[in-house]
Amino acid sequence: MDILFTPWRYPYLTAPKSESPSCIFCNAVKSKTSRDTLTLFITDQALVMMNRYPYTNGHLMVAPVAHDALLFESRDDSLRALIRLTAEAQRILSDVYRPDGFNVGMNFGQVAGAGVLDHYHMHIVPRWSGDSNFMTVTARTRIVPEDLDVTYDKLLPHFTNIRKETLSDQ
Repeated sequence: MDILFTPWRYPYLTAPKSESPSCIFCNAVKSKTSRDTLTLFITDQALVMMNRYPYTNGHLMVAPVAHDALLFESRDDSLRALIRLTAEAQRILSDVYRPDGFNVGMNFGQVAGAGVLDHYHMHIVPRWSGDSNFMTVTARTRIVPEDLDVTYDKLLPHFTNIRKETLSDQ
């Protein structure tokens, strides 16, 4: 039998579960250390952060700063910033990782697969030909070959070069 060690998941699995967990996106906005929250970019309207438990390398999430559960609850400037930042994140991932394609989407509500129920967000998942292998299909396990800190260090300089004013004006 092969054994896969995933020590980075242990803190998540053993952390105390509260009845009303804090919002990862609101925590990212308030945090003084963006690396701790894996946040790559924040404007007044939206933010980009890495997924701590990614499907593939470069799996990003874009969320509004406002704590909204549904799209129709958002202001127009927040929606524009969300889509513009999603496009910028996709461009950066294309430049850095050169994927063959992308999955981009949202889940609303627990039955739809939302992991954060009351703060909607967009997932941007780079995909490569052949990136789904037997591990996902037979063992319900994902292989992500790059450490999160390495991914963060690769992507951060590209997000630093985005002009916040350009995103806010659109």
